[in-house]
Amino acid sequence: MNHPPSETIGAGGAGARAGSDRRLGMFLFLLSLSVLFAASIAGYLVVRLRAPEWPPAGAPSLPAGLWLATLVLLLAGGAVHFAKTSTRAGKKTAARRALVVAFALGILFLVIQVRNWNALGPIEKTAPSALFGFTFYMLTGLHAAHVLGGLIALAIVAARAYRGPSSASEPGGIESCALYWHFLDAAWIVLFAVLLIGNA
Repeated sequence: MNHPPSETIGAGGAGARAGSDRRLGMFLFLLSLSVLFAASIAGYLVVRLRAPEWPPAGAPSLPAGLWLATLVLLLAGGAVHFAKTSTRAGKKTAARRALVVAFALGILFLVIQVRNWNALGPIEKTAPSALFGFTFYMLTGLHAAHVLGGLIALAIVAARAYRGPSSASEPGGIESCALYWHFLDAAWIVLFAVLLIGNA
């Protein structure tokens, strides 16, 4: 059944409007998260710059597993990006598989982070050491919490992709998801760099 031209244009305009609103909402959401991470980093820098010695005497080194966590997170972001480009190209099977891979890598990232938290070991109960441990857990824990949120979003998008051809062809969800995971990648690189430089 052919729609009247005005109806077709109206449907297209509504779709474009919805896409524009979604992008604006995502931009504002990521902007608010950027402020949150920036404030956390600023708090770390204040503690770091005021400390007479950093890391404090007796404090452990940063876990080497942070490098592995970085690699796994970047691979997860790459998999989500591949899923997005595959969806745009109409390669639904490849997109679905990439979403599953991204989800598995996100889980692996969190597992590695838990091992990193355990590897840091018990922190001495002196004030400088307590601050050292607090700032490390604050920055990495804040990021891990948002990765957990990203996994929930990723699971929803993957579930929709597996429901059927019509759901898999809708790019809005996967594009927002990919944008969020790129943000997680960028935020982690900044956090990791701050931790490395701060502990140098």
